[in-house]
Amino acid sequence: MIGGGLRELGSAAGPVRSGEMIPTKNASQIDKMRESGRVASQALCSLAELIRVGTTTAELDAHAREIILEAGAQPAFLGYHGYPATICASVNDEVVHGIPSDRRLNDGDIVSVDVGVLLDGYYGDSARTFAVGSVSPVAARLIETTRDALFQGINALRPNMRLGELSATIQESVEAQGFSVVRQFFRHGIGSRLHEDPQVPNFGRRSDGPVLKPGTVLAIEPMVNVGTHRVKTLDDGWTVVTEDGQPSAHFEHTVAILSDGIEILTEWKT
Repeated sequence: MIGGGLRELGSAAGPVRSGEMIPTKNASQIDKMRESGRVASQALCSLAELIRVGTTTAELDAHAREIILEAGAQPAFLGYHGYPATICASVNDEVVHGIPSDRRLNDGDIVSVDVGVLLDGYYGDSARTFAVGSVSPVAARLIETTRDALFQGINALRPNMRLGELSATIQESVEAQGFSVVRQFFRHGIGSRLHEDPQVPNFGRRSDGPVLKPGTVLAIEPMVNVGTHRVKTLDDGWTVVTEDGQPSAHFEHTVAILSDGIEILTEWKT
């Protein structure tokens, strides 16, 4: 996910209605997305080894750029609507789109890292939230809940289901743990563009939305807050923070819906 304020596709356009068409990919296109997804996963998993007390988010950004370029790919976020970095690194109450800087990670922080890759004309997009040192019990449960919501959503996917079932599954999973899903920013389809239809929130009714045909590829990404679901964008025009200053977590996978099931294209190896 990448955007800022009104530039975020999901926040302005709203959900795709049940009668609208959404793009699908053929086998060759999904093969290309497997490769872009593999590089995104490789970069994200490599960063996991660097996230510790004292590391700066700028160091994470430089390492991700090196991994992506060495793979023959391009950073998808760098320059996108003017975004100035390779990754998004969002710390504590920063929900998404945190800009890497000389800020050092401290014991007890949580940091959400979002990586996008463009390879051979197709995109891969993935995010994880990491604990830095010893985090509070609430922060640990937030990370676990958000990751679990991602996989509950993925496990609910099947060909020819209503997209609203995915939204409702994630919302119910999160709210059962006493947390809230962000409602201002939506997840998105992905392919030869970083953001494609459908644009759908992490909340809703099971009967809503279009039918997901085989060949649909989604970037599924619950964003979960400890407190209120409300967020705001800082003066830098990018960094989104919780309105009440409480922590937020973010996980994301690029997932293809196939005729015989689903496939995670950005599967983490570590």
